[in-house]
Amino acid sequence: MKNLTENKPILAFETSENICGVCIYFSEDKYFSSSINLKHSHSEKIFELTDCLFEIAKIKSTDLDSIAVSEGPGSFTGLRIGFSAAKGIAYGANLPILPVPTYEAFALQLSSVLKENDEFIISNRVNKEEVYFTRFQLRGNNYIFAEDLIILPKELFVKKSEGCRIFGNSAVLLGKPVEYPSVPDPLFIAKWAVEFGADKKTFNYDFLEPNYLKDFIIKEKNK
Repeated sequence: MKNLTENKPILAFETSENICGVCIYFSEDKYFSSSINLKHSHSEKIFELTDCLFEIAKIKSTDLDSIAVSEGPGSFTGLRIGFSAAKGIAYGANLPILPVPTYEAFALQLSSVLKENDEFIISNRVNKEEVYFTRFQLRGNNYIFAEDLIILPKELFVKKSEGCRIFGNSAVLLGKPVEYPSVPDPLFIAKWAVEFGADKKTFNYDFLEPNYLKDFIIKEKNK
């Protein structure tokens, strides 16, 4: 695995679902990571975690190479908070941001613990009727897409998932427990950035948005 730079660390955020996670990554042998699983706490906790890790790592934002942020799909609010935090710190320290596809970072994490040729699904719920869905297969020490990331109605998800291992909260639709982990660790947001993301770094903050995969619609209550 190659570092983006020789000495500078990456700050990574994971806020796509229920976990609020932050990592300062120097190398495979040196990193600082912390996560909190607490509903509706991302906006409050993300800067607390970041400040704490800066203090432990004995660095400041201007010492960073870049900021990697989980880009989704996932929770609309969670992703917005992650991107807002990344943009705020990046703007103040004149750093590039590196958007990381959430499910690929998750597949990278799973590839470190599953067996070669294993096939698995990553799927989280969009709403009561739909799920995010993608299927991966492990080849060597890496993953490949077996099915591209899409949104499926839950009935079709149940049919397509038969007999396959599921990671993510959609497992409950099959009557299965949600396996751990259910979202990527922020460490693997950073690792994906290092391994695959050098060409994705950007200073175009104004045009940088999460990958919602689905339009966010606000429903009005009937008067």
